[in-house]
Amino acid sequence: MARRCALRLQPGTMAVAVVMLAALSCAAAARAVPPRKVTVHYDISYNGATIAEGSETLEHDGLTYRLYSETRGKGVLAVLYRGAIKRTSKGTILATGLRPLEFSDQRGERAPETARFDWSNRTVLQERNNGHRQTVAAENDMQDRLSFLWSFSFGAPQGREISATVVDGRGTTRYRYEIAGKETLKTPAGSFETLRLVKQRDAGDVRGTEIWLATAHDFIPVRLLVIEKDGTRMDTVLTRIGS
Repeated sequence: MARRCALRLQPGTMAVAVVMLAALSCAAAARAVPPRKVTVHYDISYNGATIAEGSETLEHDGLTYRLYSETRGKGVLAVLYRGAIKRTSKGTILATGLRPLEFSDQRGERAPETARFDWSNRTVLQERNNGHRQTVAAENDMQDRLSFLWSFSFGAPQGREISATVVDGRGTTRYRYEIAGKETLKTPAGSFETLRLVKQRDAGDVRGTEIWLATAHDFIPVRLLVIEKDGTRMDTVLTRIGS
């Protein structure tokens, strides 16, 4: 249920300040944020055959957040590859979305690869599991591989194009997505009204990517489709929301 805000003028010299404070309070109340904890489950298919399953959990207190992702093989892949891919991201919440502080990516028993953000000095320290370290400049719209998609839950997509630099322990990638419009998407978790984003390809980029965000569910990602140059399709689709 939406919270109703009423502005009431007060006599005297404090009237303007009172009105401004009330307006700010109303704006904060109207700004939608996802539940303090939400878990989404996905199936991942390769050319139509399910090969893995994963889950992502968001926890936040309105000021800070933590994301945890785990992906494991399913079917034949579960026999061939017994390890899991585990990713974490934590940071702060801004009016425009998420600002990561630390990202970790661990595959199987290998040491994790990390990216640590120092926003006061505008740098990001990247470290691979072989011990190689490098420092790159931090950009205002920089995200990590987990926070990028979940940031829309705290700052809905605006305009016709979205751009961001995505970083992990190995490097940085610049992305541009066009907002392609609304679309009803059927998934194993049900039908969702979504906003579809299509990656804009730069010269030499042969990989196509499309993202669907659930507009009535805090813009959580419900589908991610990657199409390689040879037509290979890697499709990640929501199967369940909950614990």
